[in-house]
Amino acid sequence: MPTTSAKGYAAKNSGARLSPFAFERREPGPHDVSIQIEYCGVCHSDVHQVRNDWKNTVYPCLPGHEIIGRVTAVGAQVRHHQVGDAVGVGCMIDSCQHCASCAEGDEQYCENGFLSTYNGPFKPDGTNTYGGYSDHIVVREKFVLKVPKNLDLKGVAPILCAGVTTYSPLKHWNVKAGQHIGIVGLGGLGHMATKIAVAMGAKVTVFTTSRDKEAAARQLGATDVVWSKNPLSMAQHAEKYDFILSTIPEPHDVNPYVQLLKRDGTIVLVGVLQPLSTGTDNMQVATKRRSVAGSLIGSLRETQEVLDFCGKHNITSDVELIDIKTINEAFKKVEAGDVPFRYVIDMKSLADAA
Repeated sequence: MPTTSAKGYAAKNSGARLSPFAFERREPGPHDVSIQIEYCGVCHSDVHQVRNDWKNTVYPCLPGHEIIGRVTAVGAQVRHHQVGDAVGVGCMIDSCQHCASCAEGDEQYCENGFLSTYNGPFKPDGTNTYGGYSDHIVVREKFVLKVPKNLDLKGVAPILCAGVTTYSPLKHWNVKAGQHIGIVGLGGLGHMATKIAVAMGAKVTVFTTSRDKEAAARQLGATDVVWSKNPLSMAQHAEKYDFILSTIPEPHDVNPYVQLLKRDGTIVLVGVLQPLSTGTDNMQVATKRRSVAGSLIGSLRETQEVLDFCGKHNITSDVELIDIKTINEAFKKVEAGDVPFRYVIDMKSLADAA
C-alpha cells in the first residue's frame, strides 16, 4: 500500500515521555479523506493510555482522538467532503459495519470491536493506529464529521470526545427540559456536560470537591453547586435528581450520589473504566428502583448530532491552547487535576518541534 511520511509525538513505553516520532500514513484510497490536523484535544484517557493504566496499550503510542483539521485530499468515491472543508475525527476510525450494533448505528458497541483512532491495530495486518498528536491523518469518509461553520475550531476539538461522551447518555436517558440533573466533576467532561444539559433546558447542579469551582459552574449555567465533601450539603439534596452523570476519571465511591436520585432515577458513569473504590450498596439501589449504569463515548450519528447541537447553541469547550513541546508537562497537570477544563494542542507547533 502506498504511504506518505508523517510525524507526531509518541511514547515508546509506559514510563517514557512523549517525544518526536516519524512514521508512515497510508495514501488515501477511494473512500478515504486526508486531513491536515490543526488542533487536537488532550483527553484524560490519553494519559491513561500512554501510562498503560488499562493494560491494553500498543507501543509506540501516539495519542489523540479529538481531532480538528482541513481536508487536503479525497478519494474518488468520497461524496460528502471536499478539499478545504473543516472536519473532525473522534474516538473511532472504523468498525465491522455488519454486526447488530453497527447496523443500528451504535458503532461504539461494535460486537467485533471498533477500530480506535489510536492504539487500535489496523485490520487485517495488525499494525498499530496513530492518533491526532500528528501532522495529518487518513480516515475513511464515514468516520469523518462535519464541523459547523460558526464555531471556533480549537474549541470544537473536545466536543469529539468530551462532548459526545456526555451528550450520548443525556440523550439515551431522555433528559428533558425542567428535569433536575446532577453533574459530578467539573473537568473536561463535566464542563461540557453542564453546557449541554443547560442547553437542553435541564436544571443543573454541579457536584465538585473543589470549592473554588463554584463561580465557574454558575457561569456555565448551573443553578446550584454542591461541595461533595460536605455530608450535610449532600443530605440536603437527597432524592432530588432525575439523572446524574458522573465524569470522575478515577475509581470513586458512587453510593453518596445514588442516594441523591429520585425513585427510578439513574446515575451513569462515563469517566472511570476501572472498578469503583467501594462496592455499590444495593439497598440504596433496590429500595428506590434506581439504576447505576455506564456509557461509552458515542456513535457517529450522535457525534454529528452533538456537533450540530453545539453549532445551534453556540457551544464550544473552554480550552487552553498549548505547544506540543509542552505535552509532557500538560500530562502531569492532567494527572494532578490542575487543568481549568481542556488542553488543546496547536498542531502548527509540531513544525518547530525537535
